[in-house]
Amino acid sequence: MTDLDAFRQAKDDFFGRSPDSPLTPEQRRAFTGLRYFPANPGLRFEVEVDRFADGEIIRMQTSTGDIQEYERFGRFTFTVDDQRASLTIYRNEFGYFLPFVDGLAGKESYGAGRYLEPEELPEGRFIIDFNLAYNPYCAYNENWSCPITPVENRVKAAIRAGEKMFEKEA
Repeated sequence: MTDLDAFRQAKDDFFGRSPDSPLTPEQRRAFTGLRYFPANPGLRFEVEVDRFADGEIIRMQTSTGDIQEYERFGRFTFTVDDQRASLTIYRNEFGYFLPFVDGLAGKESYGAGRYLEPEELPEGRFIIDFNLAYNPYCAYNENWSCPITPVENRVKAAIRAGEKMFEKEA
């Protein structure tokens, strides 16, 4: 079993069994596991991030109408299926945050986008592993409040990695 397989199995166990799961008790009873894209080593990047000098604080609206503040930390560029794309990394007191909407949103992945927590490396570099991309909790249960992906983090490229759209059990 790979590290990614073990990570996904632990997440499925948490979602299906934990009272802290974002799923409702009814959803947990019918839950058989999340759906994932196959592992794609080509969608794991070590990137150099161009830091923003001003440390601008932005206010992201959430799915429930609340506001969360983040610093616009920096931007990086990468290539997916011969398409160049750029995304902004944000930061708050909890760490780095990378919300994104890709060309699969609303079709194969959650329409409002997915999230990542970039891993900081020395000298301004980060690991961005789209295989770890996950749906926000509001994708499973509308009672959760989730930041809405800013326009600057919407890309046309299809990122076939990480979690797929959640299919609610009938």
